[in-house]
Amino acid sequence: MSRDGSERDGTDDWEEEVAEWDEEVSEWEEGDGATADGDDHVDDDPDLDPDSADRVPKVVSAGHINWDVTIHVEQLPEPDGETRIDLLEQSGGGSAANVAVGLVGLGGQSVVYGSVGGDESGALALRELASAGVDPGQVLVDADAPTSVKYAIVDGSGELLMLANDGANESFTAAELDRDTLAAADHLHLTGQQPGTAAALATAAAEAGTTRSFDPGRRLGDREFEAALHATDLLFLNAPEADALADSTDIDPWEPDDRVVAIKLGEEGATIRTPHGDVSHPGFDIDAVDTVGAGDAFAAGFLGAALRDPDITGDGFSHDPRDYQVPLLVGNACGAIATETVTARADLSWDRVRSMMGESPESDLLIEVRV
Repeated sequence: MSRDGSERDGTDDWEEEVAEWDEEVSEWEEGDGATADGDDHVDDDPDLDPDSADRVPKVVSAGHINWDVTIHVEQLPEPDGETRIDLLEQSGGGSAANVAVGLVGLGGQSVVYGSVGGDESGALALRELASAGVDPGQVLVDADAPTSVKYAIVDGSGELLMLANDGANESFTAAELDRDTLAAADHLHLTGQQPGTAAALATAAAEAGTTRSFDPGRRLGDREFEAALHATDLLFLNAPEADALADSTDIDPWEPDDRVVAIKLGEEGATIRTPHGDVSHPGFDIDAVDTVGAGDAFAAGFLGAALRDPDITGDGFSHDPRDYQVPLLVGNACGAIATETVTARADLSWDRVRSMMGESPESDLLIEVRV
């Protein structure tokens, strides 16, 4: 579908289309472009081959490293009730570790930074990270605390109940991270952790000229993350978290004025909000098995595509919503792959992303540009 709503045929002059696109971008940059109708479909076919880019991003992913136990049941029991376990799986988990593994699966380089206990669960978590190609050399081993073990109980509809102990997963501080490792990275991705640690890591990354993203997770409302939030270029939130942030801080994720915000909408896909407009996609039609880790997979896919494109991150994160068509599509595809996976850690690859997308996923993209 073209911007004027007409159907494309196979005789379109590609060079003419590119010229028209360049002209529109120039108009937008000069502040003279017309605002796009938010109800129109994006007409340009985005490049769905980001793995062919020359740039291989190196990301430090900082936050929780857990050992996960995933229990599948048909239905959660009532109080004092009992139910049968249909499937029990154990694997590495934790948001920082999940994103790090996902990025490697998409051809990136990952260093994970966090902490585990000096026990068997910690050894298993580190071994699994190394086997996946993630560099765990910066992980702190706290011999005095157990590794955090998270129990995810998933019912027949894919909904979940989480049980967890904090253990050693927040024993690390910003001081233990080697500054040369941070300076050598293209990007720092923060997940749930102590607010002071997140703020210090984000500040250090900014001083090193490294871009920053933050996915604070479900404890956003319980912690004073404001300093870390203000020190990051890109936020990952779900809709309730976005509403909570808008109500409790001076950051409005739905209409940001100085950053990019990726808002995950569950079955309805996701929307990318920038100071100059939005791009949204309804996601992919799949039968969810397990929603644990879907947000981490989305972040890995989004970053895995965005960080390969110097037009997006060459000078901080672009504020043109049109630049996020491919990262949004890849993020939604990775999130969908994760919901079809029994454990919290999805096996991501470009082949699986393309298979999930199928034909012409860009036809469902909706974009609004504000000037």
